[in-house]
Amino acid sequence: MKTKTKPTLGDVARAAGVSQTTASYILNDRAEQMRIAADTEERVRRAAAELRYRPNPSARSLRLASTRTIGLVSDLVAGGQFASQMLVGATTAARELDHIVVIGESQGDPKLERLLIEELLDRHVDGIVWATVVTSYVTLPKALRGQRVVLLNCLDRNQQLPTVVPDEYEGGRTAARLVLAGEGRGRVHVVGERPTGGAFGAWLRRDGIRDELRSAGVRPGTPIPCAWAVQPAFEAVDAFLRGGARPATLICLNDRIAMGTYQALAEHGLTVPDDVSVVSFDGSELATWLRPEATSVALPYAQLGARAVELLLNPEPGGPDVTRLPMPVSTGASLWGATRGGAGV
Repeated sequence: MKTKTKPTLGDVARAAGVSQTTASYILNDRAEQMRIAADTEERVRRAAAELRYRPNPSARSLRLASTRTIGLVSDLVAGGQFASQMLVGATTAARELDHIVVIGESQGDPKLERLLIEELLDRHVDGIVWATVVTSYVTLPKALRGQRVVLLNCLDRNQQLPTVVPDEYEGGRTAARLVLAGEGRGRVHVVGERPTGGAFGAWLRRDGIRDELRSAGVRPGTPIPCAWAVQPAFEAVDAFLRGGARPATLICLNDRIAMGTYQALAEHGLTVPDDVSVVSFDGSELATWLRPEATSVALPYAQLGARAVELLLNPEPGGPDVTRLPMPVSTGASLWGATRGGAGV
């Protein structure tokens, strides 16, 4: 039995009645270099489609000095909503630019980071996106120095590299504006502490909140520090209320804190938003599960992933070192003005 062979470029050229060189120029999108007639180009492409011809990717990579692949290395890519959104944005943008993404998860292990980088460089990827799930400062591995790299959701302490991060400071100002537009009736308190280490998103959120409130002549109330999780938030807000405080508005630094805050308020017979307004950050599914649904300033992870890939493959000469993407508002019903006919969101 004769084995069916894969059609070659020569087969396409013969079927179209042109030289192999002409067929090659057309199928590699270089027809304009030879001023090839439109009807000839159409004939070659039709012959290629009928024969189901596919170019040799290895030969095409050598010719174009491109493998049409990029690497994405992150500390965590599996199992998290935000990480998955970031990957969807990156892979979609890469596909639209005729690339695929090779993904590696380091879990923050320096040895594994080195192995992943070596593997990607051995594959001659067209560039690497270096990402973190938490917006933070990083020290880029030495193996990446001099390589084509874009940072995603992180900033490098030592080098000036193209970087894409959410605009956390403006996100903080947005949260404060939501409170002010929602007819806040008293003192505004921020729930959540500033994390230690390299994470800087929380600092920028708090600074944005403070500056926007002060610009409106509103003095922020005593902060309610707690770790960024449900139980610590419940305990901190519960203790705050047991001390006799009756806040008008609580700005929670993430949606998990908002969930703990809701529970503590309910424990004291307080309802959202009639007794206390709540606004949060991250725009996660958790915010949509709360009742009433929490208004949350969202992290645009899909857009972040897409923009990083776009900058990697189509760099902007003279563009900003750091691209900050707006944080949109995921509108809920947790602000008092939203149920009183005020400006709300």
